[in-house]
Amino acid sequence: MRITLPTELEQAIENRAQQQGTTSELLVIEELNHLFLPVKPDTHPIEGSTMADFFKGYIGGLHSSEYVPGGAHLSEDTGRKFRELLLQKHREGKEEC
Repeated sequence: MRITLPTELEQAIENRAQQQGTTSELLVIEELNHLFLPVKPDTHPIEGSTMADFFKGYIGGLHSSEYVPGGAHLSEDTGRKFRELLLQKHREGKEEC
């Protein structure tokens, strides 16, 4: 398919492509994909699945026991750890005065 664009539109597309560091063709194809081929979720979330399950294959992870004997357990008791960190920062700020 070949489409002839009005000069003003062609120039606007070229300007936008240059601003985004891409080509006019790639810019137009991406915009047409968004317009005509919207992404639809393949399936509904599975009961009990996590965000890690959702992003599996797209993100990596590590187990802290690879770096800290017994594991660092960084995602456990985060509220207490955050509170202690804030108190520590507050105390350090007071000592500097």
